[in-house]
Amino acid sequence: MKKENILIVDDNFDMLEVLQRQLASMNFHIYKASSVLEAIEILKSSTIDLLITDLQMPGINGMELVKYASEHFTELPKLVITGFPSIAGAVDAVKSGAIDYLVKPFTNDELKKAVEKSLQNSRITRQVSPNLKAKESLKTPYAGIIGQSEEILEVIDIIERVKNNRATILLQGESGTGKELVARAIHYKGAFAKGPFIAVNCGAIPENLLEAELFGFIKGSFTGATETRDGFFQAAAGGTIFLDEIGNAPQTVQTRLLRVLQEKEVTKIGAHHSEKINLRVVAATNSNLPQMIRSGAFREDLYYRLNVVNILIPPLRDRKEDIPAIVNTLLKKYGAEFQKNQISIAEPALQLLLRHSWPGNIRELENVIQRSIIMSENIIDLENLPDYLKAPLPQESDETAGESLEDVEKKHILKVLSAVNNNKTRAAEILKIDRKTLRQKLK
Repeated sequence: MKKENILIVDDNFDMLEVLQRQLASMNFHIYKASSVLEAIEILKSSTIDLLITDLQMPGINGMELVKYASEHFTELPKLVITGFPSIAGAVDAVKSGAIDYLVKPFTNDELKKAVEKSLQNSRITRQVSPNLKAKESLKTPYAGIIGQSEEILEVIDIIERVKNNRATILLQGESGTGKELVARAIHYKGAFAKGPFIAVNCGAIPENLLEAELFGFIKGSFTGATETRDGFFQAAAGGTIFLDEIGNAPQTVQTRLLRVLQEKEVTKIGAHHSEKINLRVVAATNSNLPQMIRSGAFREDLYYRLNVVNILIPPLRDRKEDIPAIVNTLLKKYGAEFQKNQISIAEPALQLLLRHSWPGNIRELENVIQRSIIMSENIIDLENLPDYLKAPLPQESDETAGESLEDVEKKHILKVLSAVNNNKTRAAEILKIDRKTLRQKLK
């Protein structure tokens, strides 16, 4: 496998040496520059797959380098590092074209994750480059989406129809089905791929901060607002904002989001005027939004605004014919990562994977493949697969016909916990409840 080239830019020579050692250990080829002008010369003369630059440098600063690279090397991902962190700085960097933001000091693991995330976006972008051959094999993944099942081809067909317009899209599907992958495909396959792609997990940001993070705020508009700053919507201008777990958005955010969709404008918290904004909104959920509407937890008018185009992403159990291709891709990916490039899977092990119902979908399959590669030599066999996959399939029976609903629920929860080796996070995903609800039921 050809090594990917990374250019690191920092006026601190010690930092350059540390970064070079860390990245070289991850099997990358490293270019170094101690100034923006030196970095530009390298960009012009060499093929670079990722630019990592410090922000604070004497003379021309790193932000100017990010802007230059965004204008002249449009498909090059930019990763910003700095020892002077600020939320405003992060937003400015993203608006200038940076794909991620890393604060010094950072761990080797944090660097690895940020680099891999940045390069993954680059690989998707290169996949849709106009220089690619017009006639691609039907078995070539579509912007990272693997499979030829009828269900997944239908998803790809919808993406092709909507990719070049600003229609609002709602992605629905179980946890682990690849909703963000589909959102990225919509963005990077379409006419607005040169704009930013901003992913926001509405369930991961504290409720009292989500509104400010999304829409920005004016200095002094609330306690702690020591500066005026843009939000993620402003950062996504000209591109796509992906609102994951939209069902977790509080009512205040839902109201503001409705106005964004209706008026195509954003108002910062504390501001007296709005700003026009041009972007695509892609939302995703594994919640039952119609049921949430009936309970008053989700606005019906917002639902219809989001649901202009609906894409239902099928669970893995409904497209099992895609499993061999997905497994093959994962073997190549993690085989290279774990220095086992010749790894393969035995037919009995593959058949066991085909038999499993995959309640955790592709995310669960990916975890299984990673573990199995680690536990095997050159071939993944039955003995390398997790024990819970080898449990006999449940047989249909009427043994619960005389039991109360509470007893049946208790048995089912305990059975799921046993199947996932008491992993409560995975059990909650399978049961489609949150961990708090699961803890209450276990009590």
